[in-house]
Amino acid sequence: MKGKTRNALMGAAGAVLCAAVIRRGLSNAFDRNMVGTALNREEPKAMRKMKERVKGEAGDMEEIMAFCVKLQHRLEQRCHQVVRITGHDGTELVGHLFRAANQKRVVVAMHGWRSCWARDFGPVADFLRENGCTVLYAEQRGQGESGGEYMGFGMIERFDCLEWVKWLNANGFSACPLYLAGISMGATTVLMAAGFPELPENVMGVLADCGFTSAKAEWKYISENNLRIPYDRRRRHVEALCRKRIELTPDAYTTLDAMKTCRVPILFVHGEADTFVPVEMTLQNYEACRSPKRKLIVPGANHGMSYFYDRTGYENAVKAFFREQEDGFRRR
Repeated sequence: MKGKTRNALMGAAGAVLCAAVIRRGLSNAFDRNMVGTALNREEPKAMRKMKERVKGEAGDMEEIMAFCVKLQHRLEQRCHQVVRITGHDGTELVGHLFRAANQKRVVVAMHGWRSCWARDFGPVADFLRENGCTVLYAEQRGQGESGGEYMGFGMIERFDCLEWVKWLNANGFSACPLYLAGISMGATTVLMAAGFPELPENVMGVLADCGFTSAKAEWKYISENNLRIPYDRRRRHVEALCRKRIELTPDAYTTLDAMKTCRVPILFVHGEADTFVPVEMTLQNYEACRSPKRKLIVPGANHGMSYFYDRTGYENAVKAFFREQEDGFRRR
């Protein structure tokens, strides 16, 4: 009986151990897919069906996104200059320069995560052009026609943003007021770029629509709120995977870090009902910002949808922001 009991216990222990190994293996595979979804140019196939859960999208998003695709195609077909430059690390970067007939200012526009320049900015392109904005719509690294196998959640892209500013100033725009504008990960990119002490003097301000505080904070939020999967116990593995891909941890540089050294004015915009990047992140960025600042929080708007929910308020806030910064620029 003792032998049978011992064998039964050993069998049960083996089964428990085997189950633990399987769970650990599944957990590690999930982490790899999650980090791959966040950073890889090619999205892991296993995660494609989870997009709605990852983004936490609301029902109104589908109709609005269909409209954005129409505007995307219209913007892509307009006459413009395709620009190619080399980033700080040798990566080829592609941009699309649209010159305004009544040019008053220049804007560097950075699109969001797993998106594209024409879809993210198609809705506001007419507004910008009609208000005298020559716009350089950048294609973020690891996406579209730009090079790179990985995205950097703003930590690397901030250097690309700075390169676009340098290119514009070297190509006839150094006397123009210049702004950095971004949506979602693009907002984080321009907010992080605002932390550079070497920003040229003609950079007048930043327009940031629904940016996050850090890659780590965003990943934790998505994991725990949208996927209902605890993040802290898998944090070390996730950080190791991130470091292997881009040589940075998810909190190596944060928007909050940039806000401590930022010297240019910032207009923060966010939808109050955002289920992908919570509005609290913009409120944290706003509080951390040490430069002149304004904010526009739009009730009912989901991620990146503020312009659709309060177009008048959005446009008025941007025009007022331009006026405030350029009054000082003209007095120089």
